[in-house]
Order: sequence, then C-alpha cells, then structure tokens
Amino acid sequence: MADPANNGRVLADGKQRIDFQTEPARYRHWKLNVDGDVATLTMDVDEKGALFDGYDLKLNSYDLGVDIELADAFERLRFEHPHVRVVVLRSGKPRVFSAGANIRMLAGATHAHKVNFCKFTNETRNGIEDFSENSGVATICAINGTAAGGGYELALAADHIMLVDDGSASVALPELPLLAVLPGTGGLTRVSDKRKVRRDHADVFCTTEEGVKGRRALDWRLVDELVPGSKFEEAIAARAREFAVKPARERGDAGIKLTPLARAFSADAVEYGSLTVELDRPHRLAAITLRGPASPPPRSTEAMAALGADFWPLKLARELDDAILNIRLNELDVAAIVFKSAGEPEQVLAYERFLDDNKDYWLAREIRLLWKRVLKRVDLTSRSLVTLIEPGSCFAGTLAELPFASDRSYMLIGARQGDNRPAAALALSEANFGAYPMCNGLTRLASRFLARPSDLDAAKAECGNKLDAETAQKLGLVTFALDDIDWDDELRVFLEERASFSPDALTGMEANLRFAGPETMESKIFARLTAWQNWIFQRPNAIGEDGALKRYGSGQKPAFDTRRV
Repeated sequence: MADPANNGRVLADGKQRIDFQTEPARYRHWKLNVDGDVATLTMDVDEKGALFDGYDLKLNSYDLGVDIELADAFERLRFEHPHVRVVVLRSGKPRVFSAGANIRMLAGATHAHKVNFCKFTNETRNGIEDFSENSGVATICAINGTAAGGGYELALAADHIMLVDDGSASVALPELPLLAVLPGTGGLTRVSDKRKVRRDHADVFCTTEEGVKGRRALDWRLVDELVPGSKFEEAIAARAREFAVKPARERGDAGIKLTPLARAFSADAVEYGSLTVELDRPHRLAAITLRGPASPPPRSTEAMAALGADFWPLKLARELDDAILNIRLNELDVAAIVFKSAGEPEQVLAYERFLDDNKDYWLAREIRLLWKRVLKRVDLTSRSLVTLIEPGSCFAGTLAELPFASDRSYMLIGARQGDNRPAAALALSEANFGAYPMCNGLTRLASRFLARPSDLDAAKAECGNKLDAETAQKLGLVTFALDDIDWDDELRVFLEERASFSPDALTGMEANLRFAGPETMESKIFARLTAWQNWIFQRPNAIGEDGALKRYGSGQKPAFDTRRV
C-alpha cells in the first residue's frame, strides 16, 4: 500500500516505487472545492513535498507528484462529481500562478524520468481538453501573476484563460532561452494550433525570457481576457457562471466513489482484482493478463451505479491504467509488454451491449471515455507491445483493442495438446468502430486498414461473431495465426529478438509506425514534440556539465556547441 507520508512513493518488495494512486485527503499540492456546478482546483504546492530529495518546489513549480494529484482530481470530478459543469484552475499563492516544471528536478532527473514526466503531464492536459470536448465540462484558468513554462502550458489546456492586469503578471515559455530545451507539455503546439498565434509573434514570445504581459498578451491571443486586479475575483465568478449555463451533455446528480485500488506487490508480480502483472526480468518481459467478468452485467443503470468502482469495465480500466504507469516509471528494463486474457468472450460482449444500450447515461459514457484515455496511454508507451490470443482468452469488444494497439499479435489455431479450454476466439463489437479513437483521430482498425477501407467494412460485418484464428488472420485482425507445433518457438524467437534490439531505435520505429494517417494537434504533441524533446534532453547544450540545465541559477552562462546541424 502507498505510504501517504512518503511523497507518492510506495514501499513494496523492498523497493521504492512511484505510486500513481492518491486521493484528496492525501493531496499536498492541490485543494479541490466543489460548490454546486462549479469546481475550483487551487494550486498551492508544498515546497517541501517534492517526489525526490534535492530540490524545493518553490513558486508553485511542480514535479511528477504534483501532476499525479492533478490527474487524480480531474478523474474524481468525472466520476464523483458528475454534476459539475465548469472547473476553475487558480493559484493559492500571491502574484504567481506557476513557475512550471521544477528546474532542479529536471537537472537532476534521469533521462528516462524526464521523458516519462513530460509524457504523463501531456496526457493529463489532453485529458483536461477531453473533459471539455466529450463530457461538456469547461475549464477556466485564472492567472494571478506569473505563468511560466509548464505553468502556462497548464493554462493552455483550459478553454478560457484570464490574466490579471496589474502591470507585472505575465505568461511565458522561456525554456529555449533559459534552459536550451523545448516546452515539454505541448506549449509550442497549442500556441500555434490551438490558439493560432501568428508565427512571428510566437517566435518573439518563445524566445523572450520574461514573457509577455497585459494588452500584448491579449492582442497576440496568448490569453482570452484581461481583468484589473480590483475586479479579478468578481470576473472569475461571473465567467464560471457563464460557462456553467452553456448547453452540455447530460451529467449525473450523484456520483460514485473511486475507491482505492486493491494491489498486492511481490518481487516479480503485481496482483490486482481484475488483472495480474508478471515480471520476467531476466528476459525483460512484463505479461499483463486481464480477467473477464465473473458475472453478467447488471440489469439497470441504477444497479451499475450501485456497484460503483467495482463495476467490471470501470475496475479493469483503472487497474490497467495503473499497471501501465507502473511499468513505464518503475520497470525501465522491460523491453516488451505481453497482453493476455482469460474469461468468456460472451460475457465481455454482454457488457459491451449493456454500455451501448446505456450510452447516454453519464456513467456509461464516462467509462467509455476512460477506456479511450487508457488505450491511448497504451499506444504511447515506449515498449514493444504484443498480444497473445490463446485458448480461454476473452479478447472481445473493448479488450480486442489491445491486439489492435499492439505492434504484433499472435493467435493460436485450435487447441493445445492437453488443454481443455475453449479454442482461441476474437470478437468485435460496435465499440471497435468509433468509441476509441487514437491520437490521430482514427480508430485502431481504421488506422490498420488505411490502404483498403473495404477491409474495415468486412471486419464490421463480423461484429458479435466469435472468430477463429484463421478467420481473424484472413480479415487482417491478427499478425500471425500459428498452430501448436510452431507456437512456442515462434514466440521465443520473436521475444528474444525484440529484447536484443536497441531500445532507442525500437522506440523511434514503433512511435512512427503506430500513428499512420492524419496528423492532429494531439499527434503532433506526442510524436513531433516528444521525438525532438527526447533528443534535446540528451544534448550537451542542455544537460552537459556546461549546459543550460546544469548552470541555471549558478551565475555562469552555459557554454554551447554553436553548430546547428
């Protein structure tokens, strides 16, 4: 279990781990207040509450621990406070909104932690935008002073940015001139694509350390509203009321409690209620086995709400999300994640039909939206992904998205000798054709069949049918269908080969291949930005002994290799 006094780290199997589970009673950096249909999230970072030793979180600067709380708060707003219509983000400190990601943390963190930190903060901010677009809950950011770097990037995720007009409050993306890196949480992309700031104005903005203030920030589209200090509180309240009455999708009156996940950590496994993670460290593998439902779906939305966080699709989504994050941050040597499943496909499809039949009910909608975000997190995880569809598996409907998200999928033909479980089957549902778009805006099957859209139609015609291995391969739904004779050897060769390749090269290859098709603002953030930031974070100009991150605050100017190659 997590130790709330240990800065978000969990003590288990003799190791310290970053824990992504928290709750409002344990928050050290955010205060969540719900007043009717308006929620206020106040950023008041505990300077001494850093995730690691060696730095203080001054001026509302943040590390991963701060963002874990922010992500948790928005998830609780979705499920525990479905009546909320608008969220106000603001600071609890005078004359500063947020100084952004803590520079001392970035300077001292490993490369892997920096990259995964940026990825998680990106996912959190995309989730804020998803909350507005798909759940009808708008976000207002009230900037009472300085919003620099990641602080302004957080503001950029909001629907409406208010800036106090006091002669000193400013917005800034100073990473390039100060630190020789790029804004790590989508700042460049949102400035150009979301706020549509002119290129020349953006160039000035992103190379000016002190940022932009007042009227210029408004004129350049960097903020939406400029408010005198004497009227700031009044204006925030008025804007919240305005956003709260805008037409929105149906929201519930009473939410459900997101109870803590039940997890048992051991040396080589993590046991959850609906899945198991097994770690084969010598072979650099993590196997995630998802378990199908043990009982039929409830008969009504009231019964679903009564189950709360124990409702199988919600429980499994939360557990899979936690498992993926644990592997990302705490199991860095894992080369490949192997997805398996166990259960009855018919039961999984019954839950799919239940969610489809109640898609206009707020809880069913939010569960589907959670699965969308979790599956995107799987897509963006820099490990090789492989799915094994074996006898007794239940890759159906939503769970069938995992083989489609994988870099390869293998399906066994028939049964294995001595195995009396049902033959491997794959089953599709309506959810596979629209509910879970990737960051490119397409479903995983549409991305798969870009060259031949007719193959997508052929797959859709099989909705609800249990497909055997040979049929699934013929339809293009799996990579290989193998018999019992070849199964073990083919998998062994593939996994050994994968573990022998360069992790850097594999990450680059997989990230390029996973997101075919159109480019969106989200795909730019995760593909273009992540690739360049990943590279820049390793360059001496940024992290060398004489680089900007190392010399920041020392009074010494960084020494740059001046060649632009």
